Amino acid sequence: MRDTDLTARLELARAAARQAGALTLRYFHGSFDVEWKADASPVTVADREAEKLLRQRIGESFPADAILGEELGDKAGSSGYRWILDPIDGTKSFVRRVPLYGTLIGVEFEGRSVVGVISAPATGEMVYAAAGRKAWYQKGDSPPCPAVVSSTARIADALFLTSEIEGYNQVGRPDVVMKLAQAARITRTWGDAYGYLLVATGRADFMVDPRMNLWDAAALLPVLQEAGGTFTDWNGAPRIDGGNGVATNGKLLREVLSFTRSQ
Repeated sequence: MRDTDLTARLELARAAARQAGALTLRYFHGSFDVEWKADASPVTVADREAEKLLRQRIGESFPADAILGEELGDKAGSSGYRWILDPIDGTKSFVRRVPLYGTLIGVEFEGRSVVGVISAPATGEMVYAAAGRKAWYQKGDSPPCPAVVSSTARIADALFLTSEIEGYNQVGRPDVVMKLAQAARITRTWGDAYGYLLVATGRADFMVDPRMNLWDAAALLPVLQEAGGTFTDWNGAPRIDGGNGVATNGKLLREVLSFTRSQ
């Protein structure tokens, strides 16, 4: 993996995320129909159009790269790089005009997560990272500044985030969210992509989700790690394909895992 190749993909990921975000905002402030998938999750024309735009931008610059997206499936590649896209993470928020949704772009090289972008179009925020280059936060057109996780050392003092409660019931672990909420100082559930952005920038201390797809997690691992934190599965493995996720500031990881690890 050449340094110039990584730089080029990070810059495209940032630019494409902004462009896709602007597209979603036109629908967010306008009108659209909502469809419901077989898994009871919503999808809109904004999801599909944003992913089409991202795929077009990637294909123009890196036609040999593979692409996996939530809405439009898998495209094979030959370069060793794979882009993993979630055009609107938090569609349930989006369809209710709640601004806490995001666009997620992750890039792997030979199976290793090397680039991540978390963009929140409606709030004008973005956090991004490439392997070995730290994480950066940008609000609107202001200059980027380092993204750094919090220094909170105990769950008892922490802000805990999650995306929704029902997922814990669906995986048979309702105890996890209830015990974490009881242990934490503050608990909030408007999560999804924006929650992970908050952990990466030190405004929240940890986030736990019981169900995650590759496109939900791919951008998160490099961003959290480069911000000084962690992204793992519920058993503590740093991976994006574990089916669930734990993001922490690092200091809280062991304590959080004591609640989530398989019994």
